[in-house]
Amino acid sequence: MKLYYSPGSCSLGAHIVLHEAGVAHELVKVNLRQHTLESGEDYYAINPKGAVPALGLDDGAVLTEGAAVLQYLGDHFVPALVPANGTLARARLQEILNYLAAEYHKAWTPLFYLAKGADATDAQRPVIAKQTYLNGLLADGRDYLLGNDFSVADTYLFAVTRWSVNFGISLEALPALQAFMARVEARPSVKAVLKAEGLPELFSEA
Repeated sequence: MKLYYSPGSCSLGAHIVLHEAGVAHELVKVNLRQHTLESGEDYYAINPKGAVPALGLDDGAVLTEGAAVLQYLGDHFVPALVPANGTLARARLQEILNYLAAEYHKAWTPLFYLAKGADATDAQRPVIAKQTYLNGLLADGRDYLLGNDFSVADTYLFAVTRWSVNFGISLEALPALQAFMARVEARPSVKAVLKAEGLPELFSEA
């Protein structure tokens, strides 16, 4: 099984789930600017969408879209991270994954295309609005998005929210979300993945 990833991108979530599962896998780094692999191979030949993560299965199939990859990995390798299919809890997982993908993740897009040195205030507003909503979910005392049990959705939220540091968005006014980030970052699997991708720990002291 191969995980096509880019360090620090949203593929970080799938990488964390693979470590939580303890399943053997090969990491294949993707240059998202050039859409090539380190071998020089055209990444579009593997994933025509050009995005990460993509999961190359042993039978040659390739699965794309982060929410689908996360649920597939959970169902097949670490069921503790996904509620059972057909339950309300599973629908809640899909509900939050859809929100993370369609609303939260997409809200960051303007920041990635902002001209160097440009005022980021307007581009930050949609992200902060989504973070405020997510902080509200976590503020009821739950440890994770679905309650007190860690799930694949938490890996997605963690991966994307890490970008706050790069884009100058403080979480100080969002204590529940800030505490969530520190809680997830403290997990051994997360520490291992950050080290493997050459990424710093950003929230351990939060």
